[in-house]
Amino acid sequence: MNQQIAPPVLAPLPRLPASPTLESSAEVVVIGSGAAGATAALGAARAGRDVLVVTKSGLGAGSTTWAQGGLAAVLDATDDSWDEHIADTLTAGAGLSDRTVVEQLVRQAPEAVQALIDLGAEFDRDLGGRLALAREGGHHRSRIVHAGGDATGAEVQRTLDGSLRAAGVVVRERSIALDVLHDDRGCVAGVLIAHVDNFGRIEDVALVRSSAVVVATGGLGQAYAVTTNPAQSTGDGLALAWRAGAAVADVEFVQFHPTAFWQPQSSGQQLLVSEAVRGEGATLIDGAGGSVMRGVHPLGDLAPRDVVATAIALRLREAPGGIGDHVFLDATSIGPAMVDRFPTIVARCRAAGIDPVTEPIPVAPAAHFACGGVRARLDGITSVPGLFAVGEVAATGVHGANRLASNGVTEGLVAGHMVAIALTKTLPESGPPVLGAASLAVVDAKVRTDVALAMSRWVGPLRDGDGLTAASAHVRAPRPSTSLTSLAEVEATNLLAVSELIVHAAQRREESRGSHRRLDCTEPRDEWRKRIVQRWDGSAVTTSYEPVGGAGL
Repeated sequence: MNQQIAPPVLAPLPRLPASPTLESSAEVVVIGSGAAGATAALGAARAGRDVLVVTKSGLGAGSTTWAQGGLAAVLDATDDSWDEHIADTLTAGAGLSDRTVVEQLVRQAPEAVQALIDLGAEFDRDLGGRLALAREGGHHRSRIVHAGGDATGAEVQRTLDGSLRAAGVVVRERSIALDVLHDDRGCVAGVLIAHVDNFGRIEDVALVRSSAVVVATGGLGQAYAVTTNPAQSTGDGLALAWRAGAAVADVEFVQFHPTAFWQPQSSGQQLLVSEAVRGEGATLIDGAGGSVMRGVHPLGDLAPRDVVATAIALRLREAPGGIGDHVFLDATSIGPAMVDRFPTIVARCRAAGIDPVTEPIPVAPAAHFACGGVRARLDGITSVPGLFAVGEVAATGVHGANRLASNGVTEGLVAGHMVAIALTKTLPESGPPVLGAASLAVVDAKVRTDVALAMSRWVGPLRDGDGLTAASAHVRAPRPSTSLTSLAEVEATNLLAVSELIVHAAQRREESRGSHRRLDCTEPRDEWRKRIVQRWDGSAVTTSYEPVGGAGL
C-alpha cells in the first residue's frame, strides 16, 4: 500500500450560503422519505417523538419506488439458513464487509419483512398462499420477496407512505436540507432547510432546531451521465454529512448494475432490467451471439453484480459483431410468462420498440448503488453526536466492495427500525445552534452535466491511473459560482463534492476489488483489505486506511 500519497486537495467545503428567515423545532428531523427514512420516522413517531420528515420532491419520488428487485431475507428455513445468506453477502462484498454487521442484518431481515406485511404490504405468493421466493445474482438460494413481479419498491413505498400519513407524521415536501448546524460543543443542534417552489426556485430558508438529525437521502447515481437512479439521487445527504464533519468511507465502490436498458444516445435515468430476469433463465450474449458469462464465474449469468458488469465492460472493449456500446439480455426462453412475471419491464421495452418475449433486450452497465457513504453503525450512529445515517447514504460495513442483490432495501428497513429504537431512548442534549458565516457561493448549476460526463468516462466500471488523474483534475477545476437561488445549484454543488470524494478514494485504491476495477491493477491485494476513510474538520482533510470491523467511527 502506498502510504506516501499526499493528502487530498479537496476544495474548501463551506456552509452553504443561506440565512434563515423562518424558525421551528422538532425532536427528530428525518431527511429523506424512502424505505430507510420512512421506517425510521414511523418508528420514532409511534414511540411518541415529535418527528419532521423533509423530502426533496414528494413522498414516493425517491429510489425505493424504482426498485424492481425485492427484499432478501431467510424466510424458508427448510431450504435456506442465516449462515448461507451471511456467506453470500460476504462473498459479494469481496473481503470488505464487516461480518458482525452482516450477521445483524441477516438475523433481523425476516422481522423487517414481516413488519411490512403487518403494515399492509402485499407481496407475491404461490398457489399455496406462501410467499413466492425468487433467486437473484450472487444468491445460492431462493430468498427474494417480490411484489407485482418487478414492482417491489413501489409496494414498499406505498405501504410506508400510507403508514406515515396514518401516524400523522409531519412531512415537508419540496424541501432540501442545506446544512446541519452544531452547538458550541460540536453536537447537532439543528438543520437549515430550503423550501422550493414548483419551478425549482428557493422560496425561503428555515432553521429547524433539533438535537437528532437522520440522513436518509439515498444515493448519488446522478453523479454519472448514465444511471438507474431517479433525478433526485444527487448525493445530497453524503455532501451534507461531509460538511457537518462526519467520516466518509468506501465511496470508491460505486456499483454498476450490469443490465440497464440501452438506447442510442441515452443519458440520465435508465430502465433497470432486474436480475430476477436472469434468475428466471435469461442469458447475456454479445453482438456476435456469444455468451458473455461462460467461463467467467461458477454462477454464470447469476454471478454477483460487480463480476457481471466487469465482464460486460471488458467484452464491449472487444466490440464483437461490431457492437461496442451494449450487449443483449436474451429472455426469449421465458416466453409469454415474461409478461406476467415482469410486467413493468415488458411494457417499458415494448414502448421503446423491443419485445422481450420474442427478441433480446439491449443492455449495458449503469451507475446504480453507492456501497460507501457516511460511516455509520447499523443503528445509524455516526462520528458526529446527534447525526444519524441510514440506508444507501450510509456505509455500515454490510456491502463492503459490492452489494449483494436485494440487500439494499432490506438494509434500509432494518437500519430504519434500529435507528428508531435508538431515537426512543434519551436524545442527545445540545445547546443553541451556532450560525457560521458563509464563505463561498454555490457552484453554477451548469457544471453538473460536465462533471457527470467526466465521471462516466473515467470513473466507470473500468478505471485506470491515467483516467483517474484526468478525472481528478476535472472535478477540481475552478468552477463558476453563483448566489443561492435554486435547487439546481444546491444539487450541482453536492454532486461536485461527492464526485471529488469518489475520485480521491479511487485514485488511492491501487487494486481491483468488488465494484472498483482498475485495468492497471487487475487483482485484489491483501494489503488493500482496508477501508479508505475521509474526514474534514472544517479546515483540513485527512485520509486514513482502517481495518474492516475496526472500532470507532
